Amino acid sequence: MANLPALPTLTLIRRRPEGSVLARQSRWSFTRGSAILKPMTQATDFPRIAPLGLEGVLVSFADRLDLAANSAAIAFRAALVSDPPDGVTETSVSLASVLVCCDATATDPDDLIEALHRRAQSADWYAKGLPKERKLWYIPAAFDPEVAPQLIEFASLLGISPAELTARITAAPLRVLTIGFAPGQPYLGALPERLNLPRQTDLTPKVPAGALVCAVRQITLFTAPGPTGWRHIGQTAFRNFQPGSATPFPLTAGDEIRWRPVSTSEIKTLAEDPMGGATHEPAL
Repeated sequence: MANLPALPTLTLIRRRPEGSVLARQSRWSFTRGSAILKPMTQATDFPRIAPLGLEGVLVSFADRLDLAANSAAIAFRAALVSDPPDGVTETSVSLASVLVCCDATATDPDDLIEALHRRAQSADWYAKGLPKERKLWYIPAAFDPEVAPQLIEFASLLGISPAELTARITAAPLRVLTIGFAPGQPYLGALPERLNLPRQTDLTPKVPAGALVCAVRQITLFTAPGPTGWRHIGQTAFRNFQPGSATPFPLTAGDEIRWRPVSTSEIKTLAEDPMGGATHEPAL
Protein backbone atom coordinates (compact mmCIF):
# COMPACT_ATOMS: atom_id res chain seq x y z
CA MET A 1 0.00 0.00 0.00
CA ALA A 2 2.83 2.41 0.81
CA ASN A 3 4.12 2.20 -2.78
CA LEU A 4 0.85 3.36 -4.34
CA PRO A 5 0.81 6.96 -5.59
CA ALA A 6 -1.59 9.44 -4.07
CA LEU A 7 -5.05 8.71 -5.42
CA PRO A 8 -7.79 11.15 -6.41
CA THR A 9 -10.86 11.62 -4.28
CA LEU A 10 -13.67 9.03 -4.51
CA THR A 11 -11.25 6.15 -5.10
CA LEU A 12 -12.18 2.79 -3.61
CA ILE A 13 -9.31 0.45 -2.76
CA ARG A 14 -10.19 -3.15 -1.88
CA ARG A 15 -7.68 -5.72 -0.70
CA ARG A 16 -8.34 -9.12 -2.20
CA PRO A 17 -7.83 -12.39 -0.33
CA GLU A 18 -4.63 -13.15 -2.28
CA GLY A 19 -3.19 -9.80 -1.21
CA SER A 20 -3.39 -7.86 -4.45
CA VAL A 21 -4.85 -4.39 -4.54
CA LEU A 22 -7.58 -3.16 -6.92
CA ALA A 23 -7.88 0.61 -7.11
CA ARG A 24 -11.01 1.91 -8.74
CA GLN A 25 -11.96 5.39 -9.84
CA SER A 26 -13.85 6.58 -12.89
CA ARG A 27 -11.10 8.77 -14.38
CA TRP A 28 -8.28 6.26 -13.97
CA SER A 29 -7.49 2.88 -15.49
CA PHE A 30 -5.81 -0.04 -13.69
CA THR A 31 -2.71 -1.71 -15.13
CA ARG A 32 -2.73 -5.44 -14.43
CA GLY A 33 0.24 -6.99 -12.73
CA SER A 34 1.48 -3.77 -11.16
CA ALA A 35 0.53 -1.11 -8.69
CA ILE A 36 0.43 1.65 -11.29
CA LEU A 37 -2.54 3.88 -11.90
CA LYS A 38 -2.43 5.89 -15.09
CA PRO A 39 -4.79 8.67 -16.21
CA MET A 40 -6.78 8.20 -19.40
CA THR A 41 -5.12 9.86 -22.36
CA GLN A 42 -7.97 12.28 -23.13
CA ALA A 43 -11.07 13.18 -21.18
CA THR A 44 -13.09 12.99 -24.41
CA ASP A 45 -12.04 9.47 -25.42
CA PHE A 46 -14.98 7.12 -25.90
CA PRO A 47 -15.93 4.49 -25.24
CA ARG A 48 -14.71 4.76 -21.65
CA ILE A 49 -14.53 1.69 -19.46
CA ALA A 50 -14.34 2.12 -15.71
CA PRO A 51 -15.07 0.03 -12.61
CA LEU A 52 -18.26 0.94 -10.78
CA GLY A 53 -18.59 -0.31 -7.21
CA LEU A 54 -17.36 -3.76 -6.24
CA GLU A 55 -19.01 -5.79 -8.99
CA GLY A 56 -19.84 -3.39 -11.81
CA VAL A 57 -18.13 -2.01 -14.92
CA LEU A 58 -19.50 0.99 -16.79
CA VAL A 59 -18.95 1.26 -20.54
CA SER A 60 -19.75 4.83 -21.60
CA PHE A 61 -20.18 6.04 -25.17
CA ALA A 62 -20.80 9.72 -24.34
CA ASP A 63 -21.23 11.97 -21.32
CA ARG A 64 -24.56 13.46 -22.43
CA LEU A 65 -27.72 12.55 -24.36
CA ASP A 66 -26.73 11.76 -27.93
CA LEU A 67 -28.67 9.50 -30.28
CA ALA A 68 -25.53 8.05 -31.87
CA ALA A 69 -24.10 7.21 -28.45
CA ASN A 70 -27.42 5.75 -27.37
CA SER A 71 -27.45 3.55 -30.48
CA ALA A 72 -23.90 2.43 -29.68
CA ALA A 73 -24.82 1.57 -26.09
CA ILE A 74 -27.89 -0.41 -27.17
CA ALA A 75 -25.89 -2.30 -29.82
CA PHE A 76 -23.06 -3.04 -27.39
CA ARG A 77 -25.44 -4.36 -24.76
CA ALA A 78 -27.22 -6.53 -27.34
CA ALA A 79 -23.87 -8.08 -28.27
CA LEU A 80 -23.14 -8.80 -24.61
CA VAL A 81 -26.54 -10.45 -24.17
CA SER A 82 -26.03 -12.71 -27.20
CA ASP A 83 -22.43 -13.57 -26.30
CA PRO A 84 -21.66 -12.59 -22.68
CA PRO A 85 -18.08 -12.55 -21.40
CA ASP A 86 -17.30 -15.02 -18.61
CA GLY A 87 -18.69 -14.01 -15.26
CA VAL A 88 -21.33 -11.53 -16.44
CA THR A 89 -24.46 -11.74 -14.29
CA GLU A 90 -26.47 -8.76 -15.55
CA THR A 91 -26.38 -5.92 -18.05
CA SER A 92 -28.45 -2.78 -18.44
CA VAL A 93 -28.37 0.20 -20.78
CA SER A 94 -28.82 3.89 -19.93
CA LEU A 95 -28.95 6.97 -22.16
CA ALA A 96 -25.33 6.59 -23.30
CA SER A 97 -23.71 3.76 -21.35
CA VAL A 98 -23.94 0.09 -20.42
CA LEU A 99 -23.62 -1.29 -16.90
CA VAL A 100 -22.07 -4.76 -16.79
CA CYS A 101 -22.24 -6.66 -13.50
CA CYS A 102 -20.34 -9.73 -12.37
CA ASP A 103 -20.04 -11.94 -9.30
CA ALA A 104 -16.74 -10.73 -7.81
CA THR A 105 -16.53 -13.81 -5.58
CA ALA A 106 -16.37 -16.07 -8.63
CA THR A 107 -14.93 -13.76 -11.30
CA ASP A 108 -11.87 -11.52 -11.38
CA PRO A 109 -13.28 -8.07 -12.28
CA ASP A 110 -9.98 -7.22 -13.96
CA ASP A 111 -10.55 -10.09 -16.40
CA LEU A 112 -13.99 -8.70 -17.17
CA ILE A 113 -12.56 -5.23 -17.76
CA GLU A 114 -10.01 -6.65 -20.18
CA ALA A 115 -12.73 -8.61 -21.99
CA LEU A 116 -14.87 -5.47 -22.31
CA HIS A 117 -11.91 -3.51 -23.66
CA ARG A 118 -11.42 -6.15 -26.34
CA ARG A 119 -15.12 -6.18 -27.16
CA ALA A 120 -15.28 -2.38 -27.34
CA GLN A 121 -12.38 -2.34 -29.80
CA SER A 122 -13.83 -5.11 -31.96
CA ALA A 123 -16.34 -2.93 -33.84
CA ASP A 124 -17.45 0.61 -34.54
CA TRP A 125 -20.41 0.53 -32.18
CA TYR A 126 -21.57 3.99 -33.24
CA ALA A 127 -22.11 2.66 -36.76
CA LYS A 128 -23.37 -0.78 -35.71
CA GLY A 129 -27.06 0.10 -35.87
CA LEU A 130 -29.92 -0.81 -33.59
CA PRO A 131 -31.01 -4.43 -33.03
CA LYS A 132 -33.11 -5.86 -35.86
CA GLU A 133 -35.72 -7.21 -33.43
CA ARG A 134 -36.89 -3.76 -32.36
CA LYS A 135 -40.50 -2.65 -32.85
CA LEU A 136 -42.39 0.44 -33.93
CA TRP A 137 -45.28 1.08 -31.54
CA TYR A 138 -48.44 3.10 -32.12
CA ILE A 139 -49.77 4.23 -28.74
CA PRO A 140 -53.01 6.23 -28.31
CA ALA A 141 -52.46 9.42 -26.31
CA ALA A 142 -54.69 12.31 -25.30
CA PHE A 143 -53.27 15.82 -25.42
CA ASP A 144 -56.09 17.61 -23.65
CA PRO A 145 -55.78 19.88 -20.59
CA GLU A 146 -58.41 17.73 -18.87
CA VAL A 147 -55.89 14.88 -18.57
CA ALA A 148 -52.71 16.82 -19.43
CA PRO A 149 -52.80 19.70 -16.94
CA GLN A 150 -49.45 21.28 -17.92
CA LEU A 151 -49.81 21.11 -21.70
CA ILE A 152 -50.86 24.76 -21.98
CA GLU A 153 -48.05 25.91 -19.66
CA PHE A 154 -45.45 23.92 -21.60
CA ALA A 155 -46.63 25.33 -24.93
CA SER A 156 -46.70 28.88 -23.52
CA LEU A 157 -43.12 28.61 -22.31
CA LEU A 158 -42.12 27.59 -25.83
CA GLY A 159 -44.12 30.42 -27.39
CA ILE A 160 -46.33 28.11 -29.42
CA SER A 161 -49.93 26.92 -29.22
CA PRO A 162 -50.94 23.64 -27.56
CA ALA A 163 -52.09 22.40 -30.98
CA GLU A 164 -48.67 23.11 -32.50
CA LEU A 165 -46.94 21.46 -29.55
CA THR A 166 -49.07 18.36 -30.01
CA ALA A 167 -48.35 18.33 -33.74
CA ARG A 168 -44.61 18.50 -33.14
CA ILE A 169 -44.64 15.77 -30.49
CA THR A 170 -46.63 13.42 -32.72
CA ALA A 171 -44.86 14.26 -35.99
CA ALA A 172 -42.15 11.61 -35.82
CA PRO A 173 -41.31 8.45 -33.89
CA LEU A 174 -39.44 8.72 -30.61
CA ARG A 175 -36.87 6.12 -29.62
CA VAL A 176 -37.04 4.21 -26.35
CA LEU A 177 -33.67 5.41 -25.09
CA THR A 178 -33.65 3.41 -21.87
CA ILE A 179 -35.89 1.86 -19.23
CA GLY A 180 -35.41 3.09 -15.68
CA PHE A 181 -36.33 5.07 -12.56
CA ALA A 182 -39.31 2.77 -11.94
CA PRO A 183 -40.03 -0.75 -13.25
CA GLY A 184 -40.64 -0.58 -17.00
CA GLN A 185 -40.57 3.22 -17.18
CA PRO A 186 -39.31 4.31 -20.64
CA TYR A 187 -37.38 7.45 -21.47
CA LEU A 188 -38.19 8.55 -25.02
CA GLY A 189 -36.41 10.96 -27.33
CA ALA A 190 -34.90 12.94 -28.53
CA LEU A 191 -37.37 15.72 -29.20
CA PRO A 192 -36.33 18.59 -31.50
CA GLU A 193 -34.15 21.23 -29.86
CA ARG A 194 -37.05 23.68 -30.30
CA LEU A 195 -38.93 21.70 -27.64
CA ASN A 196 -36.07 21.70 -25.13
CA LEU A 197 -37.25 22.92 -21.73
CA PRO A 198 -35.59 22.28 -18.36
CA ARG A 199 -37.28 20.51 -15.49
CA GLN A 200 -39.69 22.61 -13.49
CA THR A 201 -38.40 24.15 -10.25
CA ASP A 202 -41.22 22.65 -8.16
CA LEU A 203 -42.16 19.02 -7.73
CA THR A 204 -45.53 17.75 -8.90
CA PRO A 205 -46.60 15.49 -6.00
CA LYS A 206 -48.18 12.83 -8.20
CA VAL A 207 -49.05 12.09 -11.81
CA PRO A 208 -51.12 9.02 -12.76
CA ALA A 209 -49.92 5.85 -14.43
CA GLY A 210 -49.81 6.38 -18.19
CA ALA A 211 -48.87 10.05 -17.85
CA LEU A 212 -46.57 11.57 -20.46
CA VAL A 213 -44.20 14.02 -18.80
CA CYS A 214 -41.68 16.11 -20.67
CA ALA A 215 -38.35 17.89 -20.06
CA VAL A 216 -34.82 18.12 -21.50
CA ARG A 217 -35.88 16.90 -24.97
CA GLN A 218 -37.33 13.68 -23.55
CA ILE A 219 -40.73 12.22 -22.70
CA THR A 220 -41.20 9.72 -19.92
CA LEU A 221 -44.24 7.45 -19.77
CA PHE A 222 -45.11 6.77 -16.13
CA THR A 223 -45.79 3.11 -15.35
CA ALA A 224 -47.21 3.86 -11.88
CA PRO A 225 -48.44 6.96 -10.05
CA GLY A 226 -45.58 9.02 -8.68
CA PRO A 227 -43.97 12.45 -8.20
CA THR A 228 -42.08 14.22 -10.96
CA GLY A 229 -40.23 17.41 -11.77
CA TRP A 230 -41.25 17.11 -15.44
CA ARG A 231 -44.40 18.68 -16.88
CA HIS A 232 -47.47 16.51 -17.47
CA ILE A 233 -48.39 17.12 -21.13
CA GLY A 234 -50.27 13.99 -22.24
CA GLN A 235 -52.02 10.86 -21.05
CA THR A 236 -52.16 7.26 -22.22
CA ALA A 237 -53.76 4.07 -20.95
CA PHE A 238 -50.63 2.08 -21.87
CA ARG A 239 -48.78 0.23 -19.09
CA ASN A 240 -45.20 -0.79 -19.71
CA PHE A 241 -45.04 -2.71 -16.43
CA GLN A 242 -47.27 -5.78 -16.51
CA PRO A 243 -45.89 -8.10 -13.80
CA GLY A 244 -48.40 -10.89 -14.49
CA SER A 245 -47.54 -11.06 -18.18
CA ALA A 246 -45.07 -13.30 -19.99
CA THR A 247 -43.52 -10.03 -21.22
CA PRO A 248 -43.65 -7.71 -18.19
CA PHE A 249 -41.93 -4.87 -20.10
CA PRO A 250 -43.49 -4.69 -23.61
CA LEU A 251 -41.16 -1.85 -24.64
CA THR A 252 -37.42 -2.31 -24.85
CA ALA A 253 -34.54 0.09 -25.50
CA GLY A 254 -34.24 0.69 -29.24
CA ASP A 255 -37.96 0.41 -29.94
CA GLU A 256 -39.73 3.42 -31.46
CA ILE A 257 -43.06 5.01 -30.51
CA ARG A 258 -45.50 7.09 -32.48
CA TRP A 259 -48.33 8.71 -30.55
CA ARG A 260 -51.80 8.34 -32.02
CA PRO A 261 -53.78 11.39 -30.82
CA VAL A 262 -57.20 10.42 -29.43
CA SER A 263 -59.86 12.05 -27.30
CA THR A 264 -59.91 12.01 -23.51
CA SER A 265 -63.04 9.86 -23.58
CA GLU A 266 -61.24 7.23 -25.69
CA ILE A 267 -58.33 7.13 -23.25
CA LYS A 268 -60.79 6.53 -20.42
CA THR A 269 -62.41 3.72 -22.42
CA LEU A 270 -59.01 2.13 -23.08
CA ALA A 271 -58.11 2.18 -19.37
CA GLU A 272 -59.38 -1.39 -18.94
CA ASP A 273 -56.75 -2.66 -21.39
CA PRO A 274 -53.16 -2.75 -20.01
CA MET A 275 -51.90 -2.23 -23.56
CA GLY A 276 -54.06 0.88 -23.81
CA GLY A 277 -54.93 0.20 -27.44
CA ALA A 278 -51.26 0.04 -28.47
CA THR A 279 -50.22 -1.90 -31.57
CA HIS A 280 -46.81 -2.58 -33.05
CA GLU A 281 -44.99 -3.71 -36.17
CA PRO A 282 -41.32 -4.40 -36.98
CA ALA A 283 -39.28 -1.21 -37.07
CA LEU A 284 -37.43 -0.60 -40.33
